[in-house]
Amino acid sequence: MSILGNLLHAIAYVLDTVLFLYFWVVIISAILSWVNPDPYNPIVRTIRSLTEPAFAMVRRWVPFTFVGGLDLSPIIVLLGIKFLQIFLVQSINQLAIGM
Repeated sequence: MSILGNLLHAIAYVLDTVLFLYFWVVIISAILSWVNPDPYNPIVRTIRSLTEPAFAMVRRWVPFTFVGGLDLSPIIVLLGIKFLQIFLVQSINQLAIGM
């Protein structure tokens, strides 16, 4: 593998790790929405500040995210993360191997 191939492989690895971590942050945020914790807790505020922009974007693009009082935007975000992991990360890895 060339230096550019190694760079692309490293980018794919870091991107996959970031997407994996964000996947779990979204799951934790969805669970916290069921429990209704203290909104002034710094951990809760951090998790909400990391996930609410993505949820708001999904709610703006997809009008049917609320079904029967249930917010489906975390599920759509999780599907988007998995799509990026399968399509984008593996495509970058295959490009790196081909170099």
